[in-house]
Amino acid sequence: MRMLDALARKSLDRPPVWFMRQAGRYLPEYRELRRLHSFAEATHTPEIAAEITLQPVRRFGLDAAIVFSDIMTPLEAMGVPVEFTPGPSLSPLSLEDVSRLPELDLDRVEFVMETLALARAELPDDVALIGFCGAPFTLMAYLLEGGGSKDFMAVRSAAVRNPKLAAEALHGLARSMQRYLEAQIAAGADVVQVFDSWAGLVSERTFLDTVGPAAAATLEGLTAPTIFFAPDASHLLDHFPTVRATGYGVDWRLPLPVAWDRIGRSHPIQGSLDPAVLLTDPETVQREVTALLDTVRGAAGHIFNLGHGIHRASPIENVSAMVAAAKEAS
Repeated sequence: MRMLDALARKSLDRPPVWFMRQAGRYLPEYRELRRLHSFAEATHTPEIAAEITLQPVRRFGLDAAIVFSDIMTPLEAMGVPVEFTPGPSLSPLSLEDVSRLPELDLDRVEFVMETLALARAELPDDVALIGFCGAPFTLMAYLLEGGGSKDFMAVRSAAVRNPKLAAEALHGLARSMQRYLEAQIAAGADVVQVFDSWAGLVSERTFLDTVGPAAAATLEGLTAPTIFFAPDASHLLDHFPTVRATGYGVDWRLPLPVAWDRIGRSHPIQGSLDPAVLLTDPETVQREVTALLDTVRGAAGHIFNLGHGIHRASPIENVSAMVAAAKEAS
Protein backbone atom coordinates (compact mmCIF):
# COMPACT_ATOMS: atom_id res chain seq x y z
CA MET A 1 0.00 0.00 0.00
CA ARG A 2 1.31 3.43 -0.94
CA MET A 3 0.17 4.84 2.42
CA LEU A 4 2.08 2.23 4.40
CA ASP A 5 5.13 2.66 2.18
CA ALA A 6 5.17 6.40 2.87
CA LEU A 7 4.90 5.80 6.62
CA ALA A 8 7.85 3.41 6.28
CA ARG A 9 9.73 6.22 4.46
CA LYS A 10 10.17 4.20 1.30
CA SER A 11 11.01 5.99 -1.94
CA LEU A 12 7.86 6.51 -4.04
CA ASP A 13 7.08 7.97 -7.46
CA ARG A 14 4.47 10.22 -5.79
CA PRO A 15 3.08 10.70 -2.28
CA PRO A 16 -0.11 8.94 -1.21
CA VAL A 17 -3.20 11.14 -1.41
CA TRP A 18 -6.09 11.38 1.04
CA PHE A 19 -7.64 14.19 3.05
CA MET A 20 -9.35 14.67 6.38
CA ARG A 21 -13.16 14.73 6.48
CA GLN A 22 -13.09 13.32 2.95
CA ALA A 23 -16.33 11.43 3.71
CA GLY A 24 -18.60 14.37 4.31
CA ARG A 25 -20.92 17.18 3.34
CA TYR A 26 -19.08 18.45 0.26
CA LEU A 27 -20.08 15.21 -1.54
CA PRO A 28 -23.53 15.13 -3.19
CA GLU A 29 -23.81 11.37 -2.60
CA TYR A 30 -23.16 11.94 1.11
CA ARG A 31 -25.80 14.66 1.27
CA GLU A 32 -28.28 12.34 -0.38
CA LEU A 33 -27.69 9.67 2.25
CA ARG A 34 -27.88 12.21 5.07
CA ARG A 35 -31.21 13.42 3.71
CA LEU A 36 -32.53 9.97 4.64
CA HIS A 37 -30.52 9.31 7.81
CA SER A 38 -29.50 11.39 10.84
CA PHE A 39 -25.84 11.72 11.76
CA ALA A 40 -26.32 9.36 14.71
CA GLU A 41 -28.06 6.80 12.51
CA ALA A 42 -25.37 7.08 9.85
CA THR A 43 -22.49 6.58 12.28
CA HIS A 44 -24.18 3.78 14.23
CA THR A 45 -25.36 1.72 11.24
CA PRO A 46 -22.40 -0.21 9.79
CA GLU A 47 -23.84 -0.56 6.28
CA ILE A 48 -24.46 3.19 6.01
CA ALA A 49 -21.17 4.19 7.64
CA ALA A 50 -19.21 1.82 5.40
CA GLU A 51 -20.90 3.22 2.29
CA ILE A 52 -19.99 6.76 3.36
CA THR A 53 -16.41 5.64 4.05
CA LEU A 54 -16.13 4.29 0.50
CA GLN A 55 -17.75 7.21 -1.36
CA PRO A 56 -14.68 9.48 -1.76
CA VAL A 57 -12.45 6.56 -2.75
CA ARG A 58 -14.86 5.59 -5.52
CA ARG A 59 -15.13 9.16 -6.79
CA PHE A 60 -11.48 10.26 -6.59
CA GLY A 61 -9.37 7.08 -6.53
CA LEU A 62 -7.69 8.01 -3.25
CA ASP A 63 -4.91 6.02 -1.61
CA ALA A 64 -6.67 5.77 1.74
CA ALA A 65 -10.16 5.77 3.23
CA ILE A 66 -10.88 6.98 6.75
CA VAL A 67 -13.71 5.26 8.60
CA PHE A 68 -16.86 7.37 8.94
CA SER A 69 -17.31 7.90 12.66
CA ASP A 70 -16.80 10.62 15.27
CA ILE A 71 -14.27 11.24 18.02
CA MET A 72 -17.13 11.39 20.56
CA THR A 73 -18.36 7.88 19.74
CA PRO A 74 -16.25 6.00 22.33
CA LEU A 75 -17.37 8.38 25.09
CA GLU A 76 -20.88 7.00 24.69
CA ALA A 77 -19.39 3.56 25.43
CA MET A 78 -17.95 5.00 28.65
CA GLY A 79 -21.36 6.07 29.93
CA VAL A 80 -21.31 9.68 28.67
CA PRO A 81 -24.49 10.65 26.76
CA VAL A 82 -23.64 12.78 23.71
CA GLU A 83 -26.02 14.61 21.40
CA PHE A 84 -25.23 16.46 18.16
CA THR A 85 -27.00 19.82 17.78
CA PRO A 86 -25.25 19.84 15.26
CA GLY A 87 -21.96 19.90 17.19
CA PRO A 88 -21.34 17.65 20.21
CA SER A 89 -23.36 18.53 23.29
CA LEU A 90 -23.06 16.84 26.70
CA SER A 91 -23.47 17.64 30.38
CA PRO A 92 -20.21 19.20 31.64
CA LEU A 93 -18.20 17.02 33.99
CA SER A 94 -15.64 17.94 36.63
CA LEU A 95 -12.05 16.77 36.54
CA GLU A 96 -12.94 14.35 39.34
CA ASP A 97 -15.84 12.99 37.26
CA VAL A 98 -13.54 12.36 34.30
CA SER A 99 -11.00 10.59 36.47
CA ARG A 100 -13.76 8.22 37.64
CA LEU A 101 -15.16 7.35 34.19
CA PRO A 102 -15.36 3.60 33.56
CA GLU A 103 -13.12 2.06 30.93
CA LEU A 104 -14.42 1.78 27.41
CA ASP A 105 -16.90 -1.06 26.86
CA LEU A 106 -15.80 -2.45 23.50
CA ASP A 107 -19.12 -4.24 23.04
CA ARG A 108 -20.80 -0.83 22.82
CA VAL A 109 -18.61 0.22 19.87
CA GLU A 110 -18.89 -3.03 17.96
CA PHE A 111 -20.75 -1.15 15.21
CA VAL A 112 -17.52 0.78 14.47
CA MET A 113 -15.64 -2.49 14.09
CA GLU A 114 -18.35 -3.84 11.79
CA THR A 115 -18.07 -0.68 9.69
CA LEU A 116 -14.32 -1.17 9.38
CA ALA A 117 -14.71 -4.82 8.39
CA LEU A 118 -17.32 -3.99 5.74
CA ALA A 119 -15.22 -1.15 4.30
CA ARG A 120 -12.02 -3.21 4.28
CA ALA A 121 -13.80 -6.00 2.38
CA GLU A 122 -14.89 -3.54 -0.34
CA LEU A 123 -11.71 -1.48 -0.68
CA PRO A 124 -9.05 -2.35 -3.26
CA ASP A 125 -6.09 -4.16 -1.75
CA ASP A 126 -3.77 -1.21 -2.38
CA VAL A 127 -6.00 1.33 -0.58
CA ALA A 128 -5.32 1.75 3.13
CA LEU A 129 -8.11 1.95 5.69
CA ILE A 130 -7.59 4.49 8.48
CA GLY A 131 -9.14 4.23 11.92
CA PHE A 132 -9.02 7.05 14.44
CA CYS A 133 -9.84 8.45 17.85
CA GLY A 134 -9.74 11.74 19.68
CA ALA A 135 -6.69 12.34 21.86
CA PRO A 136 -7.25 12.31 25.63
CA PHE A 137 -6.76 16.06 26.01
CA THR A 138 -9.21 16.90 23.23
CA LEU A 139 -11.80 14.51 24.66
CA MET A 140 -11.33 15.98 28.12
CA ALA A 141 -11.76 19.47 26.68
CA TYR A 142 -15.26 18.52 25.48
CA LEU A 143 -16.07 16.62 28.68
CA LEU A 144 -15.26 19.58 30.93
CA GLU A 145 -16.73 22.25 28.64
CA GLY A 146 -19.89 20.33 27.66
CA GLY A 147 -19.42 21.11 23.97
CA GLY A 148 -17.38 23.21 21.59
CA SER A 149 -15.49 26.35 22.60
CA LYS A 150 -13.00 28.80 21.12
CA ASP A 151 -10.65 28.69 24.09
CA PHE A 152 -11.67 25.69 26.28
CA MET A 153 -10.86 27.56 29.49
CA ALA A 154 -12.33 24.79 31.67
CA VAL A 155 -9.76 22.17 30.69
CA ARG A 156 -6.86 24.62 30.56
CA SER A 157 -7.54 25.96 34.04
CA ALA A 158 -8.14 22.46 35.42
CA ALA A 159 -4.80 21.23 34.05
CA VAL A 160 -3.01 24.12 35.81
CA ARG A 161 -4.98 23.96 39.07
CA ASN A 162 -4.60 20.23 39.63
CA PRO A 163 -1.98 18.79 37.25
CA LYS A 164 -1.76 15.49 39.14
CA LEU A 165 -5.50 14.78 38.85
CA ALA A 166 -5.51 16.06 35.25
CA ALA A 167 -2.74 13.60 34.37
CA GLU A 168 -4.67 10.79 36.07
CA ALA A 169 -7.85 11.64 34.17
CA LEU A 170 -5.98 11.91 30.86
CA HIS A 171 -4.27 8.57 31.31
CA GLY A 172 -7.60 6.94 32.08
CA LEU A 173 -8.89 8.24 28.76
CA ALA A 174 -5.65 7.13 27.10
CA ARG A 175 -6.10 3.55 28.27
CA SER A 176 -9.59 3.42 26.78
CA MET A 177 -8.55 5.05 23.50
CA GLN A 178 -5.60 2.67 23.17
CA ARG A 179 -7.99 -0.29 23.46
CA TYR A 180 -10.36 1.38 21.00
CA LEU A 181 -7.62 1.85 18.40
CA GLU A 182 -6.29 -1.68 18.82
CA ALA A 183 -9.81 -3.01 18.29
CA GLN A 184 -10.04 -0.96 15.08
CA ILE A 185 -6.75 -2.47 13.89
CA ALA A 186 -8.06 -5.96 14.61
CA ALA A 187 -11.21 -5.10 12.63
CA GLY A 188 -9.26 -4.07 9.52
CA ALA A 189 -7.66 -0.64 10.00
CA ASP A 190 -4.23 -0.48 8.36
CA VAL A 191 -3.32 2.85 9.99
CA VAL A 192 -4.77 4.75 12.97
CA GLN A 193 -4.73 8.49 13.56
CA VAL A 194 -5.11 10.42 16.80
CA PHE A 195 -6.77 13.82 16.47
CA ASP A 196 -5.62 16.25 19.18
CA SER A 197 -7.73 19.10 17.88
CA TRP A 198 -7.20 21.40 20.87
CA ALA A 199 -3.65 20.61 21.94
CA GLY A 200 -2.55 23.81 20.22
CA LEU A 201 -4.23 25.79 23.01
CA VAL A 202 -1.77 24.68 25.68
CA SER A 203 1.71 25.87 26.57
CA GLU A 204 4.87 23.92 25.86
CA ARG A 205 5.12 23.05 29.55
CA THR A 206 1.57 21.68 29.72
CA PHE A 207 2.08 19.70 26.51
CA LEU A 208 5.29 18.14 27.81
CA ASP A 209 3.91 17.49 31.31
CA THR A 210 0.41 16.14 30.57
CA VAL A 211 -1.00 16.46 27.04
CA GLY A 212 1.83 14.81 25.11
CA PRO A 213 2.36 11.91 27.56
CA ALA A 214 -1.36 11.08 27.41
CA ALA A 215 -1.25 11.02 23.60
CA ALA A 216 1.86 8.81 23.77
CA ALA A 217 0.07 6.41 26.12
CA THR A 218 -2.79 6.19 23.62
CA LEU A 219 -0.38 5.02 20.91
CA GLU A 220 1.77 2.76 23.05
CA GLY A 221 1.99 -0.83 21.86
CA LEU A 222 -0.35 -0.49 18.88
CA THR A 223 0.24 -3.02 16.12
CA ALA A 224 -0.21 -0.73 13.10
CA PRO A 225 1.41 2.54 11.97
CA THR A 226 0.12 5.65 13.73
CA ILE A 227 -0.32 9.35 12.92
CA PHE A 228 -0.64 12.20 15.44
CA PHE A 229 -2.36 15.38 14.27
CA ALA A 230 -2.65 18.59 16.28
CA PRO A 231 -3.59 21.72 14.28
CA ASP A 232 -2.64 25.29 15.23
CA ALA A 233 0.29 23.92 17.24
CA SER A 234 3.35 25.39 15.56
CA HIS A 235 4.87 26.18 18.97
CA LEU A 236 4.77 22.47 19.80
CA LEU A 237 6.25 20.94 16.63
CA ASP A 238 9.67 20.35 18.21
CA HIS A 239 7.92 18.26 20.88
CA PHE A 240 5.69 16.18 18.59
CA PRO A 241 8.20 13.28 18.54
CA THR A 242 7.66 12.81 22.29
CA VAL A 243 4.27 11.34 21.33
CA ARG A 244 6.15 8.51 19.56
CA ALA A 245 3.80 8.23 16.58
CA THR A 246 4.96 6.80 13.27
CA GLY A 247 4.14 10.05 11.47
CA TYR A 248 2.76 13.52 12.18
CA GLY A 249 0.14 15.74 10.57
CA VAL A 250 0.67 19.49 10.26
CA ASP A 251 -1.58 22.39 9.34
CA TRP A 252 -0.92 25.14 6.77
CA ARG A 253 0.48 27.83 9.07
CA LEU A 254 4.14 27.06 8.37
CA PRO A 255 5.76 26.04 5.08
CA LEU A 256 5.86 22.26 4.94
CA PRO A 257 9.70 22.01 4.85
CA VAL A 258 9.94 24.28 7.92
CA ALA A 259 7.41 22.21 9.87
CA TRP A 260 9.18 19.00 8.80
CA ASP A 261 12.56 20.32 9.92
CA ARG A 262 11.04 21.23 13.30
CA ILE A 263 9.59 17.75 13.80
CA GLY A 264 12.60 16.00 12.28
CA ARG A 265 13.07 14.60 8.80
CA SER A 266 13.35 11.06 10.15
CA HIS A 267 9.59 11.20 10.87
CA PRO A 268 7.00 10.89 8.07
CA ILE A 269 4.82 13.97 7.69
CA GLN A 270 1.27 14.59 6.47
CA GLY A 271 -0.18 17.86 5.17
CA SER A 272 -0.30 20.80 4.69
CA LEU A 273 -2.49 22.40 2.00
CA ASP A 274 -4.75 25.16 3.31
CA PRO A 275 -8.40 23.96 2.91
CA ALA A 276 -9.25 27.50 1.77
CA VAL A 277 -7.45 26.75 -1.49
CA LEU A 278 -10.37 24.47 -2.39
CA LEU A 279 -12.72 27.45 -2.34
CA THR A 280 -10.94 29.07 -5.31
CA ASP A 281 -10.91 27.52 -8.80
CA PRO A 282 -9.29 24.45 -10.44
CA GLU A 283 -6.38 26.40 -11.93
CA THR A 284 -5.49 27.96 -8.58
CA VAL A 285 -5.83 24.60 -6.84
CA GLN A 286 -3.47 22.95 -9.32
CA ARG A 287 -0.94 25.77 -8.93
CA GLU A 288 -1.00 25.63 -5.13
CA VAL A 289 -0.76 21.83 -4.98
CA THR A 290 2.18 21.85 -7.37
CA ALA A 291 3.91 24.63 -5.43
CA LEU A 292 3.51 22.72 -2.16
CA LEU A 293 4.79 19.46 -3.62
CA ASP A 294 7.75 21.24 -5.22
CA THR A 295 8.98 22.12 -1.72
CA VAL A 296 9.33 18.45 -0.75
CA ARG A 297 9.65 16.73 -4.12
CA GLY A 298 11.57 13.47 -3.87
CA ALA A 299 11.59 13.41 -0.09
CA ALA A 300 10.60 10.04 1.37
CA GLY A 301 7.88 10.02 3.99
CA HIS A 302 5.47 12.70 2.74
CA ILE A 303 1.72 12.03 2.64
CA PHE A 304 -0.33 14.56 0.69
CA ASN A 305 -3.20 15.93 2.75
CA LEU A 306 -4.94 19.12 3.74
CA GLY A 307 -3.82 21.02 6.82
CA HIS A 308 -7.28 20.46 8.33
CA GLY A 309 -10.57 18.88 7.31
CA ILE A 310 -12.08 19.72 3.94
CA HIS A 311 -14.58 22.59 4.05
CA ARG A 312 -18.14 21.53 3.28
CA ALA A 313 -18.51 24.26 0.63
CA SER A 314 -15.58 22.95 -1.43
CA PRO A 315 -16.68 22.51 -5.09
CA ILE A 316 -16.26 18.98 -6.40
CA GLU A 317 -14.32 20.18 -9.45
CA ASN A 318 -11.74 21.79 -7.16
CA VAL A 319 -11.35 18.61 -5.13
CA SER A 320 -10.88 16.64 -8.35
CA ALA A 321 -8.24 19.14 -9.47
CA MET A 322 -6.41 18.76 -6.16
CA VAL A 323 -6.32 14.97 -6.36
CA ALA A 324 -5.26 15.03 -10.02
CA ALA A 325 -2.47 17.53 -9.36
CA ALA A 326 -1.19 15.51 -6.41
CA LYS A 327 -1.24 12.27 -8.39
CA GLU A 328 0.58 13.88 -11.31
CA ALA A 329 3.45 14.94 -9.04
CA SER A 330 5.69 12.02 -9.96
